[in-house]
Amino acid sequence: MEAMNENTSATFSMPPEWAMHAATWLSWPRNKDTWPKNLSAVQAEFIELVRAIAAAEPVKVMAGKPVDFETAERAFANAQNVEVVPIQTNDAWARDYAPTFIIDAASGKLAAVDWFYNAWGGKYPPFDDDQKVASRVAEFLNCDVHSIDLCLEGGAVEVDDEGTLFCTRTCAFDPNRNPNLTEKEIEGRIITAIGAKRIVWLTGDALIGDDTDGHIDQLARCAPGGVLLYAWTDDETDPQFAGLRQNRDDLRNGLEQLGLERQLIPLPIPDPVLFAGVQIPACYCNFYITNSNVIVPKFGVRQDNEAAQIISQHFPDRALIQLPSTNLTVGLGSFHCLTQQQPHVVARK
Repeated sequence: MEAMNENTSATFSMPPEWAMHAATWLSWPRNKDTWPKNLSAVQAEFIELVRAIAAAEPVKVMAGKPVDFETAERAFANAQNVEVVPIQTNDAWARDYAPTFIIDAASGKLAAVDWFYNAWGGKYPPFDDDQKVASRVAEFLNCDVHSIDLCLEGGAVEVDDEGTLFCTRTCAFDPNRNPNLTEKEIEGRIITAIGAKRIVWLTGDALIGDDTDGHIDQLARCAPGGVLLYAWTDDETDPQFAGLRQNRDDLRNGLEQLGLERQLIPLPIPDPVLFAGVQIPACYCNFYITNSNVIVPKFGVRQDNEAAQIISQHFPDRALIQLPSTNLTVGLGSFHCLTQQQPHVVARK
């Protein structure tokens, strides 16, 4: 395993999510602490998600032996394009602990970024198996893995096709993640790790029920053509309004300071979605882009179709698929949190 720091000489890049994928990686949902009241319903929604992705590209579902592996294999016994991979996990949020994939500019080869992972600031032990996933996936793929001296998760970084990275301060600067690093050190390590040219910082944490300290994939997402979709409400009485407005202003100001022009598109947040009387962090920003479709969560509220149509307008080359996500979101994440894309690469000779 190669350690990477600000002085690493190799040049890497992280393709945007809409670039061609070789596969999508997920983890079989198994943790009863995450879903104590609805795990079977969660697995049903997960299976539907996997089948939708598999219609567009190969899918790798990680599951530990023996019980979870056998259960997952039965679930996808008749599914094409789905392989169950014997990698043990603690929880299902592959976006955050599976490798963030990058491409070596010199060789054109795939490489894996292994962020230091501590379950969002040590919130949910144990996470020892999840910590090992990035290196195990890299071993499975026989690709280089770069260990990053920075505590961060894959859901905390969003990139466009021009090398601009979007991240939140409440996540990256969280004292339970990176207590001894300066802002300059944190920014430098992120940029070096994935080859970004610049970072736009949002304040972050805004959604009720979000336990990630404000992952960017719940707040703002990139689309082709210089488009940014951001979580928004016009209801000034909504307790989330102030935080969402701050993030919108951060986007505007950050882009302006860098001299970047982007089209900012508000994406409505859903009306409060409750489970057992508790509001869950339902958000349409948690969509996932595959090679031929864009999969958008739906929650059975009035904003479902409006949000899906807005997203679809900015991915005209992909089919729109809306899938139920309420049960999954009880675990405080949705489709994007569950998935990690593996870019398609053609190695140079």
